[in-house]
Amino acid sequence: MTTERAAPFYCPYCGEEDLEPYVTEEESHGWYCRSCARAFRVKFLGLGVRS
Repeated sequence: MTTERAAPFYCPYCGEEDLEPYVTEEESHGWYCRSCARAFRVKFLGLGVRS
């Protein structure tokens, strides 16, 4: 398992690029947008074709 994370290029809510890692006691793989003050998580679901 890798501990590195892929960084998003922009906030999915406001489109700004002012992001920083968001870490809480429960979670460590989130992002915080300093422009709109929202925290979010990006999750890779996999590759393939939907059936």
